[in-house]
Amino acid sequence: MSPVFASVVFDVDSTLTGIEGVDWLAALRDAETAAYVKGLTERVMAGELPIEAAYVSRLARIAPTRDELRRLADAYRAAASPGAREVIATLQNAGVRVVAISGGIAAAVVPFCVWLGFAERDVHAVPVEWNGRGEYAGMDPATPLATQTGKATVVRALGLPHPILAVGDGSTDVEMKRQGAVEAFAAYTGFTHRKAVVAAADFVVETFADLMPRLLAPRA
Repeated sequence: MSPVFASVVFDVDSTLTGIEGVDWLAALRDAETAAYVKGLTERVMAGELPIEAAYVSRLARIAPTRDELRRLADAYRAAASPGAREVIATLQNAGVRVVAISGGIAAAVVPFCVWLGFAERDVHAVPVEWNGRGEYAGMDPATPLATQTGKATVVRALGLPHPILAVGDGSTDVEMKRQGAVEAFAAYTGFTHRKAVVAAADFVVETFADLMPRLLAPRA
């Protein structure tokens, strides 16, 4: 089999795992906070609201602790997409550059993606800080991944070999194609189906088994 793409960029939340991390963290708080955060998340992922308008306010309201991020990493693993580890290993064995780019929090995203088989250097997410008691002390204001077009910015900075496929479920994933950072975008609908995201996709997959034939083709 021959790779169709030289690089594949994966979203994490609701793609490599069934969990939307910020909503999971918000559910640890009161019902009002959970509803507020979930509503903002859905509007952002559906493309109704730029992520810049929601990212800082969601995190400040939740104020996740270091321990809660460790628990989120475990929850990510428990809800990992069936077949994801096998697809990642197959692509790597075929010489494809595989990276994960997420608007999630690095303290949970990185250990989960390393468990899936990504090299740590190929996992990109949002850094946050804690004080000496492990309490939330803010996020890195310079990270592009808290912006609507930030994933495209990261892809360009990485200098990945082309052609590149992006796989994800949200509007920030669509932007990688819209901004010209990747050649193709696959909408992953295994956990959520967003009409605007599907409409912008080159193709749609519901499972990682569906994705595999799009990634590797029989040799001529």
